[in-house]
Amino acid sequence: MLSSHVIGHIAVVGIGATAVMDAWLLLLARLGVPTTGFALVGRWVGHLPRGRFAHAAISKAEPVKFELGLGWLTHYLIGIAYAGLLIAVQGAAWLDQPTWLPALIVGIVTVAAPWFVMQPAMGAGFAATKTPTPLKNGLRTVANHAVFGSGLYLAAAALARLTH
Repeated sequence: MLSSHVIGHIAVVGIGATAVMDAWLLLLARLGVPTTGFALVGRWVGHLPRGRFAHAAISKAEPVKFELGLGWLTHYLIGIAYAGLLIAVQGAAWLDQPTWLPALIVGIVTVAAPWFVMQPAMGAGFAATKTPTPLKNGLRTVANHAVFGSGLYLAAAALARLTH
């Protein structure tokens, strides 16, 4: 059983890593690169309690109340869960002396969720194969998750400095 102290650190690392990814997505958007629409993530999540998992095109699905907020909340909760995955694999001691490679690997491994769950369920196909540029979109997803993995390390390193 993890202590509340470790759980708190996992939450901070997950939030920090997600914020690093968001800064990356903001940079991409300012450079004209298409990025994730969190309202559509919220729309997808909002349809789950209604028994609707898959959509031909999530953008054409009926909007749900507060979908943008729900999308952002989901995004950050997933980031915390992925930080928990890292600690489950590496152990809580990693939080005291974080290293970059395990965080990067976890970040890249988490690309499985959008490729094999979210993108197909939102109508984009496995690994975005139903989009106009599947290779570009798939590689962008890998890059985004590599940035997230680096964010796991950066957030943990900053937290370790603050707490030691």
